[in-house]
Amino acid sequence: MSAATTRSRTPDRLCVEAVDLARAAAEEAAYPGVVGEHTAAIAEGDRVVTHFFECKDPGYRGWRWAVTVTRASRAKNVTLDETVLLPGDDALLAPEWVPWSERLRPGDMGPGDLLPTDAEDLRLEAGWSGEDAPPPNSVVSTEMAELVEAEDADVTDRAVVPVRGSITSVAEELGMRRARVLSRYGLHSAADRWDESFGAKTPMAQAAPASCVSCGFLVAIGGSLGQAFGVCANEFGPADGRLVSLSYGCGGHSEAAVMPKPPRPAPPVLDSMASDEFHLRPSSDSGSVLTTDPLAPDLGHS
Repeated sequence: MSAATTRSRTPDRLCVEAVDLARAAAEEAAYPGVVGEHTAAIAEGDRVVTHFFECKDPGYRGWRWAVTVTRASRAKNVTLDETVLLPGDDALLAPEWVPWSERLRPGDMGPGDLLPTDAEDLRLEAGWSGEDAPPPNSVVSTEMAELVEAEDADVTDRAVVPVRGSITSVAEELGMRRARVLSRYGLHSAADRWDESFGAKTPMAQAAPASCVSCGFLVAIGGSLGQAFGVCANEFGPADGRLVSLSYGCGGHSEAAVMPKPPRPAPPVLDSMASDEFHLRPSSDSGSVLTTDPLAPDLGHS
């Protein structure tokens, strides 16, 4: 029988009238002052009614106290069934639980934190573990093995130390002896992530005078990712010490702008053959002197 059918039944009268019994049960489960007004009574089945009371606890906004009461057939005594706190339509609920592996974001790890990887992580694939033995007619397995026995007779167990000259020892020396390495999916996802931060589509790269592929501050990296990425070594650039795409660029490009040399003044020229005329007195036509001749002629008076 569906829930809609059971709730469409007529509630039992005695169970509906047992409001005080339901309130007492709710207050006993909570504490006084938290159980509010009676809001509804719904029939859950034959002689089974659930009473709802408002919850006044600030931490449970929109929740309701639900107390279910019932009575036996042909009995007049109403008994308590259960008391629970249920969320309403506008209740404040906790967010849906998400596993930690899906909640983790870049930058969440701190000092001392450990991040385990799943055995089926799509970003990783099986690497070369050294279990492949060289063929019987290989020089590594015959002559080099005899040389190792002669030189390292007192060395510890070879299960721990790779045989010198073997593929395992060469791979270990080059740093290639790893249980798992990046898969093709892991490489592509990393490249997409790095290109999103320091790639050609960023506003900085769109306004750059040139790309990083021609910049002198670019430090090349090895591997397949070295064909598309490098490390910026410009301490004044926005991506200093970061992995940048070769198509990225910024205003700190090494060849974008060359500072001009300071201008050199012209050498001084001294003319010792000519003379410059300097007036010690203002001229008479300038209007700043009297028109009377300062050297008047002698009229013969003593």
